[in-house]
Amino acid sequence: MELNGNILIAQGGGPTAVINQSLAGVVLESRKFMQVSRVYGALNGVCGILNEDFLDLSQESSSNLEQVALTPSSALWSTRDKPDGKYCTEMFQVLKAHNIRYFFYIGGNDSADTVHIINEHARQSDFEIKAIHIPKTIDNDLVLNDHTPGYGSAARFVAQAFMGINLDNKSLPGVYIGVVMGRHAGFLTAAASMAKQKPDDGPHLIYLPERVFKMENFLYDVKNTYDKYGRCIIAISEGVQDEFKKPIVTSLYNQIAKDAHGNIQLSGNGSLGDLLANEIKDKLKINRVRSDTFGYLQRSFVGCVSDIDQKEARIVGEKAARLAVLYNVNGSLTIERTGSYSVDYKLRPLQEIARKTKYMPDEFINSEGNNVTNAFREYVRPLLGSTLPAIHHLQAPRVPKILRF
Repeated sequence: MELNGNILIAQGGGPTAVINQSLAGVVLESRKFMQVSRVYGALNGVCGILNEDFLDLSQESSSNLEQVALTPSSALWSTRDKPDGKYCTEMFQVLKAHNIRYFFYIGGNDSADTVHIINEHARQSDFEIKAIHIPKTIDNDLVLNDHTPGYGSAARFVAQAFMGINLDNKSLPGVYIGVVMGRHAGFLTAAASMAKQKPDDGPHLIYLPERVFKMENFLYDVKNTYDKYGRCIIAISEGVQDEFKKPIVTSLYNQIAKDAHGNIQLSGNGSLGDLLANEIKDKLKINRVRSDTFGYLQRSFVGCVSDIDQKEARIVGEKAARLAVLYNVNGSLTIERTGSYSVDYKLRPLQEIARKTKYMPDEFINSEGNNVTNAFREYVRPLLGSTLPAIHHLQAPRVPKILRF
């Protein structure tokens, strides 16, 4: 049965460099169908739905939408609200009041869960709504997806940042620690490996949440690397944890702040980097030790966007609109890799994705748990988009010494 009514789009969770490509894809594609009266955008995600805070995107020019698509961060703004059943019931009443027949939520696995609850409300009522979850997360941790829109651009930023760090560290040697986002999955931190162009380039060590982090092993790795190269560059996920699944950073404080989802706040401070730097100084007696926490930098960095990421983010938005309006279906759109590098897009049941987390597979992590394998590098390379910058070094020969032998 053809559904006639309005469309509502929302964006949830952390912003990305390409999330607005998906937004533009849904809006521009939806406006082609006669059964769609208006296309609305909810400001601040599900919070905006509850407050009936909508933009009428039917009146947005196609030209401006294309410019917004090229702009990082969430154009509709976002939220960290995690709706429960009561929250979704109230949202459903708003959807009915505005005759929303198609709902699109661009986000991660919590967003998929919200869409699933909305679909269940619609199924049990006399008001039919078709809702589709559009994938987005720089963490790349949505199950059934080879990768997710937002990851490629963030991974490109991390790789290029470590290329610069490597050059800096080579000119003034020491130990450098870069703390990268990644609560449970290490895909983003692992992308730092693409900075390596020569055998002695950093990062020399990479630590991921998928492997138990032991301080004594870490210090052993750092000492060996420092002894070998006279320097050491480390990429480490903010969510590295001990054998009891406890984040290493929690050893710093008795009271740890938590977000709306009950997750320990790992980003937004330099605690992990400072902890590790102090351990290296105290135990290894290395004086020049520096650390940075990338924090929000990797999410919406202007001018560092993967063209492949942009293209695929647009396509998932367009396909979501077509599937919902033409075929009256619900689900979560997924990206599957085919061949050396091509992709296919499939609609999966929401319950297969909501509240689930994808982790780095074993074949992507070396046996010592302190770096990645060539299999990961082959996996991530096409997602970074166009060729990474080439690094060049002086090749002139040294002048023979006269006074010092």
